[in-house]
Amino acid sequence: MALMYNQALRITVPNPMEARYAERISLTSFFGVLRTWFLSVVRDDFKCGKITLEKTLKLLEKLDIRCNTIHVKYIFKNNDRLKQGRITIEEFRRIYRIIAHREEIIEIFNTYSENRKFLVEKNLAQFLTQEQYTLDINKSTASEIIQKYEPIEEVKQAHQMSFEGFTRYMDSSECLLFNNKYESVYQDMTHPLSDYFISSSHNTYLISDQLVGPSDLWGYVSALVKGCRCLEIDCWDGSQNEPVVYHGYTFTSKLLFKTVIRAIHKYAFITSDYPVVLSLENHCSPSQQEVMADSLQSTFGDALLSDMLDDFPDKLPSPEALKFKILVRNKKIGTLRETRERRGSDKHGQVEECEEEEEAEQEEEENEAKGPEPSDAFQDDLEKEADSKRAVGIPLFKKKKLKIATALSDLVIYTKAEKFRSFHHSRLYQQFNESNSIGESQARKLSKLRANEFILHTTKFITRIYPKATRTDSSNFNPQEFWNVGCQMVALNFQTPGLPMDLQNGKFLDNGGSGYILKPHFLRDSKTKFNPNKAQMDSNPIILMIRLISGIQLPPSYHSSSNKADTLVSVEILGVPNDQMKQQSRVIKKNAFSPRWNETFTFIIQVPELALIRFVVENQGLIAGNEFLGQYTLPVLCMNKGYRRVPLFSKMGESLEPASLFIYVWYVR
Repeated sequence: MALMYNQALRITVPNPMEARYAERISLTSFFGVLRTWFLSVVRDDFKCGKITLEKTLKLLEKLDIRCNTIHVKYIFKNNDRLKQGRITIEEFRRIYRIIAHREEIIEIFNTYSENRKFLVEKNLAQFLTQEQYTLDINKSTASEIIQKYEPIEEVKQAHQMSFEGFTRYMDSSECLLFNNKYESVYQDMTHPLSDYFISSSHNTYLISDQLVGPSDLWGYVSALVKGCRCLEIDCWDGSQNEPVVYHGYTFTSKLLFKTVIRAIHKYAFITSDYPVVLSLENHCSPSQQEVMADSLQSTFGDALLSDMLDDFPDKLPSPEALKFKILVRNKKIGTLRETRERRGSDKHGQVEECEEEEEAEQEEEENEAKGPEPSDAFQDDLEKEADSKRAVGIPLFKKKKLKIATALSDLVIYTKAEKFRSFHHSRLYQQFNESNSIGESQARKLSKLRANEFILHTTKFITRIYPKATRTDSSNFNPQEFWNVGCQMVALNFQTPGLPMDLQNGKFLDNGGSGYILKPHFLRDSKTKFNPNKAQMDSNPIILMIRLISGIQLPPSYHSSSNKADTLVSVEILGVPNDQMKQQSRVIKKNAFSPRWNETFTFIIQVPELALIRFVVENQGLIAGNEFLGQYTLPVLCMNKGYRRVPLFSKMGESLEPASLFIYVWYVR
C-alpha cells in the first residue's frame, strides 16, 4: 500500500550485506558525519566571521539548494539577530534547514528509514516501488540514485542515503509530474500528416495586436523554438519588387519576405526535426509571387519540398518521410503530375487564373446570435442544394479571380489551400492534398451541430482553424473544442498569454515537444462514431486522484511588501465537455513560502486521451479578484504517479523555478 494509505508502514530488517554497510556509519557517529560534511562545504565562506545576503545565496547554490531570492531575503532578515545585514554560521545553518528540510519530505523519509537517519538501498527501492510506482526497478536502480544525489561521501560509500540526499532527489527532475519518457519522440511518426495534431500559429509575424502593433522576426523565431510547425506569412506587394510581410490594411509594420524566410531557415529545425508548413496568405501580384518563389528556393534549397515523393503520389506522406522539409501552403493550379512534368522548365511570366468565393466568415459571425440553428437533416438538404447549384453554374457567393504565378504554384505539393464549402462537397470533390482553413465561428457551429461529420472530415483532410477577424487585440479562442473534433492545425496568436496558450504549450509537451502529436484512434478511424458532445458509451475512463500537499517557494503577491500571499490552488480538467471540471483548495493566509493544504481532489475522466490538467496558483483578492501567481498544464496521460513536483510558469510562459507544488498522484483505468 502507498504511504498515504498506510503511514504506519515499517521496513523489514535489511539483509546482512546492507547491515554491514550500515555498521560503517553507526547512529552514534551520524551527527558527526553530518556536521563534518556541512562544515566542509561552508567553513571557508565564514573565515571572516559573517556573510551577507549575497554570499548566503551563493552558498545555498553551492549546496545545490534552489532558492527564490525574495524568500531568502526575508528568511535572512528574520534570522539576522543583530540586524546588521550579516549572519553567523549558526544563523546560516538555521536558514539552510528552513529552506532545505521541508516537513512533508521528512515525514516520507522517516516512514521508510528504520532509524530515521539513513535509507539503505532496499528501503529506497521499496519507496520507489510502493510510492512512485516505478515498475522497472532492478538491483542497480537505488544504487544509481544514491550515487547521483547523496552529497555526503561517507554515506554514499556505505550505499546509504541521508535525508540530505533524499531531499535533493525529491527536488530533482526525476520527481517532476511530467513523465520523462514523453520528453522524446515516442509515437509512430509514419502515419499520414492528417493523423496528427500540428502545433500552429496565426499571423506569426505579429508580436502585439492586429492593428497597429509591430511585425517582428522574433514572432517566427520564438514560435519555432516552442516547437511550432505551421507558420503564417501574410504577403503583399512591396516597393522595388520586394514582397513584404504585414497585416494588410492596418498600421502594423512591415518586414521583407526574404528576411522572414531567412530567419525561418535558421531556426526551423532547432527544436524539432519534423516538417514546417509555411501557410501563405498571398496578396501579391504574379511578378512578386515569382520573387517569393525564387526566395523560397534559393534560401531553403533541397529542404524545400517542390515535387511529390515517389512513394506518395496519391496520399499524404508522414512526418517521418518529410523530416527536415519545408512545405508551402498556398493556392495551386493543376495537378501534382502536371507540376512534375514542368520541373526544370522556365516558368518566368507564366500565370494561371482561378476563381474563389469571397470569405464568408464576417457574415457567419454576424449570424452567430440569430435564431435557432438548423437541424442536421435540414442542413444536409441545404448543402446538397448548394452543390447542385454549383454543378449547373448558379453562383452562390460573390466570386473573385485570383492570378497565381506558376513558379509559386508549383512549390505547393501536399498542402494546397482550398476553401471549405461543406462536408458534403468535400466528400465528393476534395483531393487528398487539399487542406481547408475555417474561421473559428463557423468551426464552432460545425463542432456543436455536426461533430461526427467534422471528425470524419478531419480523418481525411488537414483542417486549419484561425481566430475571427474581430479579435483585433490578438486574443485567442479555446483550442480544446477544435482538438476534440480532430482539427490538425488550430492556429493561435502565440504572442498572447492566457488559458488558450497554456493549453497549447501543455498539449505539445507530449511526444518530445516535436510539434506533432498522433491523434487518438477514434479521431483517425474513417468509420468512427465518436462525438465529443455526447456521453461515451464504450469509453475507457480513468479515476484520477490528486492530493495537493504543499507549495514550495511560491511567487509572493505583487501587492505584498514582503514574501507573503493568501495562496489557493485550482485543479482543472479540460477535454470533452463532459470531462470539464474544476476544483479549488482552501486559502492559506499569508504564506507563499511553504503553504500546506493536504487536500484531495478526485476526477472521473471519460476521454483521457483528449484531456489536459491545469494547476493554477492564485493570491486571493477580495475586491479586484484573485491574482494569478503561476500555472502548469500537461496532458493527463503524461503524468507520473506518486509524489511529484509541479513546476510553475508565469503568465508569459516563463519558468518560475523553484516555485512549485508538491502533490501525490494516483490513477487507475
